[in-house]
Amino acid sequence: MGLAREQEVEIRSDPVFMPGARVVSKKHIRNDGTYPLREIGDILVRKGDVGYVRDIGTFLQQFYIYAVEWVDRGTIVGMRGKELISADAAGQQEKPQ
Repeated sequence: MGLAREQEVEIRSDPVFMPGARVVSKKHIRNDGTYPLREIGDILVRKGDVGYVRDIGTFLQQFYIYAVEWVDRGTIVGMRGKELISADAAGQQEKPQ
C-alpha cells in the first residue's frame, strides 16, 4: 500500500540557499508552538522581511530547513525553501521593465 500523495525528497538535490545567503520571506510565518517564549499564532516573520541563512538542517530526512536570522526582528526561525526567495531575485522582480 503506497502513500496517497508522494512528495519530492528535497535532500536528494543540493540546498537552494547556502549559509550567508540573503533571503526574503514570501509569506507571514506564525508560531506553530515550536518557537519558545512566544504565543501560538504570533507572527514571527512578515512577508517581505529580509534575513540571512545561518545554517541548514533537515526534517524527516526529506526536507531542508533553513535557520534564517531575521536581524530586524532579533529572531532565528526555521523555514522551508518554498517560503523563501533570494533577496537578489526579489529585487529583480521589483524593477520596472
